[in-house]
Amino acid sequence: MAGMLATCQPGCEGLLARELGAAGVAGRETGPGWVWTDPPPAGAVPESAFAHWLLPAAHELRGAAVNALALQAADFFQAALGDERLAAPWPCVWAAAGGVPGLTRRMAAVDKAFHERLRRGRARLARLAVPEPPRHPGPARGLFVFFVSFDRAWIAREAVLGGQRRMADDPAAPSRSYLKVEEAYGLLGAEPQAGETVADLGAAPGGWSYSAAKRGARVVAVDNGPLKGGARDHPLVTARAEDAFRFQPEPGRRFDWLFCDLVEEPHHVLRDLVTPWLARRWCRRFVINLKFGRTDPVALLAELRAPASPLVAHAASCRLRHLYHDREEFTAVGTVGAPRRPRIQA
Repeated sequence: MAGMLATCQPGCEGLLARELGAAGVAGRETGPGWVWTDPPPAGAVPESAFAHWLLPAAHELRGAAVNALALQAADFFQAALGDERLAAPWPCVWAAAGGVPGLTRRMAAVDKAFHERLRRGRARLARLAVPEPPRHPGPARGLFVFFVSFDRAWIAREAVLGGQRRMADDPAAPSRSYLKVEEAYGLLGAEPQAGETVADLGAAPGGWSYSAAKRGARVVAVDNGPLKGGARDHPLVTARAEDAFRFQPEPGRRFDWLFCDLVEEPHHVLRDLVTPWLARRWCRRFVINLKFGRTDPVALLAELRAPASPLVAHAASCRLRHLYHDREEFTAVGTVGAPRRPRIQA
């Protein structure tokens, strides 16, 4: 049965299905953290903010026993590999849908049996297998397996990765929001460097400011609320008790980074903060969170991707994602400058 498997954060299946439907890809079936769809039109994989994995040519595995599923996976891999030579480390990533008791253990057992078969037949290939996906988003080739039940999984050689990943906490970080910006660096493929400057608008309690400062960047943290934890009294963090919407760089000054994680209506943030900062090029790179709790997230995505959006009109590049550590919000990362097509990257 030809089709595409899309995975996401459990609870976001309906939003992912709607997003893909708006792109012309109809959903057939959903489960906790996944959507099975029609094949993408003309083989074009749609852009998705909610998808963690997109497996455009997934093959279904079914079996009641661990060894039966492992054998099917091994047979699929051998047939799909053909004459291809894998001389470098390659991703061999197994995952399971959330909310199904015992499914992760089941997946791990099949994974172990598959690797035992692979080692017996192709030991060198097995040694090169890496159990983690590439960090950066985009197309990847290897082997990707996703279990949706004890007797059913989807397997593919090709994946389009969204770039979401779980991050390690830091005891000195003032808040959970620290994890969001740490994850966002991987999505952008860059992070603040020593000596760079950061404007953190809506900084309190300071998770994002701390993240930049611990890398050696100099941060102006703008918020009427107090900083806490590792951000408070940090020598590289200057706290400014001001309205984030009114703060502007000094004439002739340009920040290397704009951080913005305001609990505000997203259109207000886009119109009154993001647009001037990007249009006037007050920053070089940006990490911006937009809350969608009181608006339709799929409609908001369409607005963010439209030509009139500041993320399109004033950014040289931009990626939009619902990150692993995001709640009811999107994270936009990118660079500022003359826009080029495609402006919103997959």
